[in-house]
Amino acid sequence: MKYELNLSLEELEKRTNKEYLIRKPMLDVNAPEYNELEQGDKEALKHLVKAAEYANIIYMKQDNEDNIKFKNFLEDEIKKGNKKAELTKILFDAQLGIIGIDSESKKVVLQKNANEKDGKAFYPSDLTKEELQCILKLMLKNGEREEVQKILNQRSIVKRIDNKLKGIDYTEEFKEEFNKIADELEKAAQTSTNKDFNEYLLLQAKALRENNPMLDAQADKKWASLQNTPLEFTISREQYADLLTGTVIEDEELKNLLEQNAITVTSKDSIGIRVGIVNKKGTKDLLKVKKYLPLMADNMPLKDKYEQNISSEADNLQTMVDADIVSLRGDEGSYRGGITIAQNLPNNDKLSLTIGGGRRNVYHRQVRTNNSPDALQRRQKRLDATLDKNLHKYYNPEADHWFTIGHENVHSLGPKSGTEALGKYKNIIEENKADMGAIALLDCLTKAGVYTEEEKKQIIVTFAANCFLKAKPELSQAHRVRTVMQAFFFIKEHAINISPDGIINVDIEKMIPAAYKMLTEIIEVQLSQDFNRGEKFINDYFNWTQDIEAVSQKLREIDKSLNGMIITPLADYLLKN
Repeated sequence: MKYELNLSLEELEKRTNKEYLIRKPMLDVNAPEYNELEQGDKEALKHLVKAAEYANIIYMKQDNEDNIKFKNFLEDEIKKGNKKAELTKILFDAQLGIIGIDSESKKVVLQKNANEKDGKAFYPSDLTKEELQCILKLMLKNGEREEVQKILNQRSIVKRIDNKLKGIDYTEEFKEEFNKIADELEKAAQTSTNKDFNEYLLLQAKALRENNPMLDAQADKKWASLQNTPLEFTISREQYADLLTGTVIEDEELKNLLEQNAITVTSKDSIGIRVGIVNKKGTKDLLKVKKYLPLMADNMPLKDKYEQNISSEADNLQTMVDADIVSLRGDEGSYRGGITIAQNLPNNDKLSLTIGGGRRNVYHRQVRTNNSPDALQRRQKRLDATLDKNLHKYYNPEADHWFTIGHENVHSLGPKSGTEALGKYKNIIEENKADMGAIALLDCLTKAGVYTEEEKKQIIVTFAANCFLKAKPELSQAHRVRTVMQAFFFIKEHAINISPDGIINVDIEKMIPAAYKMLTEIIEVQLSQDFNRGEKFINDYFNWTQDIEAVSQKLREIDKSLNGMIITPLADYLLKN
């Protein structure tokens, strides 16, 4: 198939220049973390890296129905010496698709006339929100409850069948790729030195081969229990990309029909894979926080009004590891305005949490620790341009990691269920909760000895300094929308003040009370299970003010980077050997 490339040669050369395209290097071939592995784990790592490559194919198919064909077209054009195709392929590989978004929230469209759909390729490309609602109402009135349930669950790809829709389980739609991943996991389990890890790999392989959500639940349950393993392997399934499924509850008649039929609306899962080596020292440091999870649970707002994953009394099923990253593929590796620094999984929609499974936090060392001269220079320029000089002493990049630990742990706190009712706003509100909890609970953690008073101030100031973006994001960017909401809220509460020339000043004493106030409102919204209330909450705080723009303008002036990409030298080596 013939495609027309969208970006000019000039634009492509700019966006692929090192000043505009950030490189994030993962683990190197000569890394001691790899060299110190036992031979069996080195062999297993080869198979896990191969498995990760198949996730790229699945993710691209979920993202856009033309992604694979466009990728093949670019490769053919490159063989013919097409310079534009060569540069376009660099951006395609970075964002893993025809359409991505850059750090200034502008769409990066690589194919002329390509359009992004709210339903990605989870749904037919010509399906509108209104048509989806209409078809589902007719199907429910005709008694087709089971089929509607398949359409609205996280595992399905939806196809048109005449004037109806049909949900096909992803194990069937992507049978070839899932089977290849399963083959590699089974091979890895033959050489890996850790019994628990091997048991998980075999459970995960089985789950990939069958249309049986309970098999996924059993694999997730085992994965979430892993703590002392040499290797890290995750198949992540998260729902940030699908913006169509959640809109069905916006139609009042359809919402009532769904409730009458006891159908829970769950957005589609995008497939990603993480491959890494567990860092023992980093993990040991993380585990110091685990014993304080009940304390954090006990200090959450309105705690008597809901059940949360962490109990202040029971044994808490939560593990956490720091991982040196070998490979991020699929949803994990698509660099679209940013890339994941850590995860707390499985999410509340996953079946494993109903059969006694816990949750697991995994932190990405190579994503967070970029101490290259370029990165250090960019960081200092940002501080000099935007943060009050008197606060520079409190800015500490390591404090950003401490904040992230709080963020990921707070995902396990708050209401355990019911947030699906917030529809397309669910993810924004949940991410907002995790951020505000990480700040709101600092006092109780400091009193408990987790942080010193100095470290508490470093977390607060570092968070506040990072609470500003280069441009107003789209509503689809959950992580970035919540950042704008928080900047607006803290300014409103006079915890953050912006000078006329765009300098950030932080009233450290006001930050924690303000965060607790916003966290309380977030919990109230989640407990309401009311879409309209969730929408009002977003509209009230997602405000791009003059103050925020003043900082944003400075950030654009000092930081020219637009796109980013991960570099995986060890993974590339293992794929060839």
